[in-house]
Amino acid sequence: MVILITGITSGFGKAMAERLAADGHKVYGTHRHAKEFIPGVTYIKVDATVEAECEAAVKQVMDAEGRLDVFINNAGMGIGGPLEFTPVSDAESQMDVNFMGMVRFLHYVIPVMRSQKQGKIICFSSIAGKLGLPFQGFYSASKFAIEGYCDALRLELRKSHVDVVVIEPGDFATGFTANRKKVEDPAAYEAYPSYKESMAGMENDERTGLKPDYLAAKISRIVKKKNPAYNYVIANFIQRISIPVSIILPRRLWARIFASWYHL
Repeated sequence: MVILITGITSGFGKAMAERLAADGHKVYGTHRHAKEFIPGVTYIKVDATVEAECEAAVKQVMDAEGRLDVFINNAGMGIGGPLEFTPVSDAESQMDVNFMGMVRFLHYVIPVMRSQKQGKIICFSSIAGKLGLPFQGFYSASKFAIEGYCDALRLELRKSHVDVVVIEPGDFATGFTANRKKVEDPAAYEAYPSYKESMAGMENDERTGLKPDYLAAKISRIVKKKNPAYNYVIANFIQRISIPVSIILPRRLWARIFASWYHL
């Protein structure tokens, strides 16, 4: 299969590119500043915030291969901090990369797959796309947006034989934690005394979380599935059950439990 993955320099993207190339697929991957290159993977330099570059990447794959079987939208970034202290420019960047970056690529991927009458679109959301996380509100918002977009897209493409799959990872040990941009305004720590402890707890859970190879193995199987599920929660047991529990319990009760978990 011909596969295009966004954001393959580290973390999930790198692990998926390595695994899918080892599986024998023809893998293309986008990057902004790759320093190491995976054998057998074709690298394409792309800034997901620039539409012309997204269009050119899809065109490069099509010119070389004549088809695109799987598109995996993985590229993303994170910001952390109380919502009121997060600069609007940072919030805009969060949405521009995580959500609009996906939209830009899919604007050119969808017509290809629709004309082929086959394909898989795999988009990375997060547990945070199901549960609004305190002090990661804009990150959650970007992932909620992905969920809504993909739900609508799946319905629109239901007669086109194009699968739309959403991946919802929990905590994983990747470079994402160190690269997160955080609010460091002293006033934020004064206004929200739980901010420091809550963020430290979240980052510890990430650093001690599952390994990217575990997720890559799951993606390898999903790529091969004839009829993949709509959503896959890839996380530890507690995080997997948190989503159905949050739906079953009264909202106010769930909020108290969730707040306690994050020391709020």
